[in-house]
Amino acid sequence: MMAEKTILVAGTYDTKDDELHYLAEVIEGQGGRVLSMDVSVLGDPSRPTDVSKHQVAEAGGSSIAEAIASGDENTAMQIMGAGSAAKALELYREGRIDGVIVLGGTMGTDLALDLCAALPVGVPKYVVSTVAFSPLMPPERIPADVQMILWAGGLYGLNSICKASLSQAAGAVLGAARAVEAPRRDRPLIGMTSFGKTVLRYMVTLKPALEERGFEVAVFHATGMGGRAFESLAGEGAFAAVMDFAPQEVSNHLFGGLSAGGDRMTSAGRSGIPQLVAPGCYDLVDYVGWQGVPNPLEGRPVHAHNRLLSSAVLEADERRHVAQEIAVKLSSAQAPVSLLLPNQGCNEWDRPGGELHDAEGLAAFCDEMRQAVPDNADLVEMDCHINDAQFSAKVLEIFDAWVRSGVVSAKK
Repeated sequence: MMAEKTILVAGTYDTKDDELHYLAEVIEGQGGRVLSMDVSVLGDPSRPTDVSKHQVAEAGGSSIAEAIASGDENTAMQIMGAGSAAKALELYREGRIDGVIVLGGTMGTDLALDLCAALPVGVPKYVVSTVAFSPLMPPERIPADVQMILWAGGLYGLNSICKASLSQAAGAVLGAARAVEAPRRDRPLIGMTSFGKTVLRYMVTLKPALEERGFEVAVFHATGMGGRAFESLAGEGAFAAVMDFAPQEVSNHLFGGLSAGGDRMTSAGRSGIPQLVAPGCYDLVDYVGWQGVPNPLEGRPVHAHNRLLSSAVLEADERRHVAQEIAVKLSSAQAPVSLLLPNQGCNEWDRPGGELHDAEGLAAFCDEMRQAVPDNADLVEMDCHINDAQFSAKVLEIFDAWVRSGVVSAKK
């Protein structure tokens, strides 16, 4: 029989005592176990929690007395956020929890993002929040695999409306903990960024070729949250190498599109992971299609990908800015970097005769990239399009050389 799972239930027990105990009752009623964590500052729970607020503050390098003495609720909750994150990771590493659920309004959600971000990808993470899905949360704060549900009608006290949300979340986190197939990590992992096959196609060739070489390949959809997941795993050192061929989120961040955060394209280098890089879709800025073209992007060619997502084309001087930004991000890498530059286009719509083709803009980007490429990166210019077979063949040629020389380990 499967060993029962333990869920960490966290929140401010001084103000959300009834709601947090209700979550615990639902989890336990389904046969799960609960470990409770109080992240309050001023008040106390109705009965002791498994992890007290004092333990949480101490794990954050402070104390409840210091949090109160700050006289500022934001400062106090940041102390508790840091402490709850450190404590949750400690509990997970000790094998004492299998998943986490955090409850809160804006204060509790702020803390919940820190707590959930501390846990590895694959650990079930649920947040019940009065501001679920809100633009209050910048992409760089959202953990890669967090789940969120709106705490409808739950601002103050239990009722039948909020119980519907709470009970769903309690069942979901326990079910996830029971069902999750955690990453095996039995083969070295390659992290790759891309988009769908209508615009970028190299993964169709590269994924099976790399798998034949004994590697596992995870392809991340670089539309904001995909980039966050990629950066999160790179920051953990999860990849043997990365093939970051769709850094469009850098352009998005610069020009107001679907950002993955300002640290996009930095985690692999900071973690000492070898990087193969190419500028797939660098020339496009993705935005929410149903909201209309943002003012800074008006008056230029646009591709409506679907009713959710549209892309605006960058002009020549903006493309030069993107090249400079990519160069800056790669300059601090602590491992080998090869930057592949296909001079015939970097997305399917940018081929000669394509709807978004801009020869002048492409030439400007390539020219700037040649000048800006940092000393620690090898620039590999290619007389082809990023979707041509020649591109994928060169990627494998460089990768195989890295494996032979030991830059990339073929063993886990």
